[in-house]
Amino acid sequence: MPSIKAEALTIEFPLYHHNARSLKKRLFEGATRRVKRDAESRVVVAALAELNFTIGKGERVALVGSNGAGKTTLLRTIAGIYEPVAGRLSVEGEIGSLIDPGAGMNPLLTGRENIVLRGLYRGMSEKDGRALADEVAEFSGLGEFIDLPIRGYSAGMNVRLSFAMATAITPEILLMDEWFLAGDADFMAKAEERLTRLVTGADILVIATHDMAIVRQWCTRAIKLDSGRIIADGPVEEVLGPAD
Repeated sequence: MPSIKAEALTIEFPLYHHNARSLKKRLFEGATRRVKRDAESRVVVAALAELNFTIGKGERVALVGSNGAGKTTLLRTIAGIYEPVAGRLSVEGEIGSLIDPGAGMNPLLTGRENIVLRGLYRGMSEKDGRALADEVAEFSGLGEFIDLPIRGYSAGMNVRLSFAMATAITPEILLMDEWFLAGDADFMAKAEERLTRLVTGADILVIATHDMAIVRQWCTRAIKLDSGRIIADGPVEEVLGPAD
């Protein structure tokens, strides 16, 4: 059964280029608890500190907090991009990410080739990957451009391809960094419908956002972060307060 469980989850980023004695002194003079030394005496930033939570099937969770609170870092950690330096993170279920939909695409390959490779990476057969490419090509509306190298795509064409690829398969766990919609007016209506289907079809949704209207519309639970720590966790109305 899909689930996410964190136990004393901690993420730290070493500041490798900040080794001058005077700079270290200035850092620590004005430091909060996020800047410290690790066991190897390196200056590190504590991006996430001893987080404990469990997210189960059916939950729609918003990560909220000010810029720099740790929302995107937590999303990237759940996605497997960052490794904890302490504590434990257990993720059960297939993950789909809208953190950076265009990440990993090769600009020298065609749109179709990139789609097939993405399918193979997710464990599809080559036949299924080609079928996926046909579906993405139709939805994106790129026409003959789907068989041209994406380095020649316009920004709008890249967005269409990225969105269509990222939303073509409904995962068990959907991770989103802000509510992702893109494209021109004609494409937006299709994108809204497709994104709604993706969100409602996933077993677990975790979204980092500053848009409280999105939180109230789609989420059942909110985890509020501040300086890399959880300061509130509960039903949306309890964490955010009543809507204005």
